[in-house]
Amino acid sequence: MNAAFSASGVFKKRKQAEIEAQVAEAANPEPSPKTGLDLVVAWSIIGTFIIFASGVIYTMESILMPVTLAIVIGMVLGLAADRLAKFGVPPALGGLFLAIVFVIGLFFLINALIDPLTSLAGQAPGILERAIERVLPLIQRFEWAKNAIAGTDEKAVTDVAIQNAGAMLGLVASGVTPAFIQTMIFMAALGLFLVGRGHLRKTIILAFATRERRLAAIRIMNATENAVGFYFSTASIIYMVLGLITMAIAFLGGLTVAPLWGLFAFVSSFIPYLGVTIMTVALLCAGLMTHDALLLALAPAAAFFLLHLVMENLITPAILGHRLEINPFLIFLAIIFWTWMWGAVGAMLALPLSLIAMTIFNEVRTQPPERQLPG
Repeated sequence: MNAAFSASGVFKKRKQAEIEAQVAEAANPEPSPKTGLDLVVAWSIIGTFIIFASGVIYTMESILMPVTLAIVIGMVLGLAADRLAKFGVPPALGGLFLAIVFVIGLFFLINALIDPLTSLAGQAPGILERAIERVLPLIQRFEWAKNAIAGTDEKAVTDVAIQNAGAMLGLVASGVTPAFIQTMIFMAALGLFLVGRGHLRKTIILAFATRERRLAAIRIMNATENAVGFYFSTASIIYMVLGLITMAIAFLGGLTVAPLWGLFAFVSSFIPYLGVTIMTVALLCAGLMTHDALLLALAPAAAFFLLHLVMENLITPAILGHRLEINPFLIFLAIIFWTWMWGAVGAMLALPLSLIAMTIFNEVRTQPPERQLPG
């Protein structure tokens, strides 16, 4: 009798265990394996979103470009405002002060460049004619180039180039008004971003419901601002030294307006790959227009290229280390994409935007230890 009751109890326990297992399985079903069709659908959705987002970015260039530039620069100035807060200056007031200083400095810089650039624009047809006269004999030394220009009226080519120089200047002038409007948008966005930066951070943090997500938002924003600020502060010092040395190279190489060459070298260095290429070609053309001797003409471009090569491959990695290391191929693709979208400003923003995306990706992928919300 006892054996029968014992067997019945075991049977009931097994039955109860099977029922609990079935309930648990129903509550947490195992995900079905992804098929090829599911992957195609998923990637199609992602591709459609990328195409749609690219169209929106391209269409809204006049608004998104100055606002994005203001946010990137505002992140750098915001960190500087946080440093001023240690001396008793409120972050909002310090950010507004730095924005005013930045805008005034930019205004004086543009004002200082107006005269040499205006003079250069007025001399463009003559410079172009002299450049063609100097470059054509060098090109004709090569047999393939001689065959390519055989039968071409050199004077006609020169005349067409000179005539089109005026049209190109007119095209540049026609873009002054949109550039002025975008500059106003940039200044307004920069000032408002710095004044409301603290409130904006709180709004983003409180938009998340759980404590873990708020901590993640704080961590991502801090890491992004630190990465962008570290890059710009360090790169600005390095490229400022590069600009000063380039100015000395231009002066010793007999090129006119040496400070302008130093400024262009400083600005162009923020555009990876394309900047050094444009500067080297520009120095080469200026050298060919200035000197009759080929070695003297090549000297400024060669010196700048070697200088940039040393700084980018030895000095910059030694200072930055692996903290801001990004795949060069991804940077190249980013430059092509943002140049296609927003032109020269997009090329300058390609590396900071890539740095922001890489920082966010690394922070999302990394699971940090449990921490308390800051007080």
